Amino acid sequence: MPGDTAPVTSADLVLFSLLGGTALLLYGVRLVGEGLQRAAGTRLRHVLSTLTGNRLKALAVGAGVTAVLQSSSATTVMLVGFASAGLLSLRQTIGVILGADVGTTVTVQLLAFDLLALSPLVVFVGWATWAIGRGTVRYIGQAVLGFGFLFLGMKLVSDGTAPLATSGLFRDMLTALTGQPLILLLVAAVFTALVRSSAAVIGLALSLAASGLMPLSSAIPIIFGANIGTAATALFAAIGQNAEALRVAAAHAAFKVVGVILFVPFAGLFTDLVAHTAPDVPRQIANAHTLFNVILAAVFLPFTNVAADLFTRLVPDRTTTSTGAIYLNPQTIDTPAVALGQALRETLRMGDVVLQSLRDSLTVLEHNDERLLREVIARDDLIDRLEEDIKQFLIGVGQQQLTEEQAERETALIFVIANLEEIGDVIEKNLMELAAKKIAGHHVFSQQGWSEIRELHAKVLENLELALSALAANDATIAEKIIRHKSVVNVLERQLRQTHIRRLHEGLRETIDTSSIHLDLLANLKRANSLVAGIAYAVLGRHKVTDTEE
Repeated sequence: MPGDTAPVTSADLVLFSLLGGTALLLYGVRLVGEGLQRAAGTRLRHVLSTLTGNRLKALAVGAGVTAVLQSSSATTVMLVGFASAGLLSLRQTIGVILGADVGTTVTVQLLAFDLLALSPLVVFVGWATWAIGRGTVRYIGQAVLGFGFLFLGMKLVSDGTAPLATSGLFRDMLTALTGQPLILLLVAAVFTALVRSSAAVIGLALSLAASGLMPLSSAIPIIFGANIGTAATALFAAIGQNAEALRVAAAHAAFKVVGVILFVPFAGLFTDLVAHTAPDVPRQIANAHTLFNVILAAVFLPFTNVAADLFTRLVPDRTTTSTGAIYLNPQTIDTPAVALGQALRETLRMGDVVLQSLRDSLTVLEHNDERLLREVIARDDLIDRLEEDIKQFLIGVGQQQLTEEQAERETALIFVIANLEEIGDVIEKNLMELAAKKIAGHHVFSQQGWSEIRELHAKVLENLELALSALAANDATIAEKIIRHKSVVNVLERQLRQTHIRRLHEGLRETIDTSSIHLDLLANLKRANSLVAGIAYAVLGRHKVTDTEE
């Protein structure tokens, strides 16, 4: 009859359960990772960035951080970002990489618990915590909700595929695949690289095992493939980065690939060993994943220095000249804790460029150095480019789901780079224009007048140095000092203006000839100092209040 629809077959239900369950698994992994990174990402990033060369400590930190973040990919991307920013060396990160691979097995161990029947309750508890909580509690609730979706997804797959256990055709197909471990390994590696989560792929294997469809012998190649595939995230993050970042990503991938190559000839023995660790197949699969990574860490940890030397030779330093940002990696934008660290590093680099231009401006004025004048003017193009690169990067970060602290940091950095760019404009368009006028007119400042310009310039230079230090260390004490200095500089500028006018009344020829240049220099240095004070306000979190004091 018209309007009738075809009945839903059992094959359709199996397919729907498999697709829906897989989607819930992937979404759950994402929620867990995002929630835990927001809850602890900034603190864990600080722990990673302060690592020493102690191998065992690095291994423990890598395992601990990843156990909290529930993602070795997130940890490794952080390491790539730190290496790219020059905060960590390859030698420091290798132990963390091995530890991260151990830490990520915690997720699979949790999934192996028989909690599928409780998955709706876990979802409810997570949702309620997320809806009612604030700050860290809310983010933890999001992570619990993610775990609930993980278990619910596994339940869908397990229940939905249970009828296949009685299907002779499916069992024949599964037997054929079991005899082709290389195909299972490659499929698992590719799928893991696409979904960026070994936990989701192994969780799918756990679901099939729970319904009696996945024997341990079939799961072992999937575990090997998932471990290789998870290295793809770090490799993608390292694209376009410096040599040290590439070395970190390559080392991570090499450990996984070499580890699998070492294990494959002994896959049968490994399967027999794991089979004795637990009575049920899902727990055996989880144990296999853990044992694989623990053995890998034990084998490779003593050779971290050798590995560091090897990858340093294999990936040589690249001597390229950059006309823009060098520490920003677009691959890390969806990991705000890392991305904001990279943005800060690039902002400090931009600040160093502005600082050098401010130093050079005094040399140009003192020695009438036309070559250096042209260099300072050309350098402003780099300052403008850095401002644009950092701003666009931060806009991308701002579109992610940020914590309140991260959102404040993002807007503060945008404010800082805008001020640095304006200081660069003051130097290029004002100070250098006045220097060119002085050179063209063959003017010479009076001895006292030049001494006064040097004095004010030194104050502004000191404040800019302090502002960059305050920004780097997030030091409120230094920032408050700069703001106090602002009024001191304003008073000094008025006093120097008055002393210049007195010399004009005395009829000093040098003072009369350079009067307009002298007064404009004082005014522009004062303006630059006001912009420097704006950076201090950003460090204090007061950048949203317009500062109009001159």
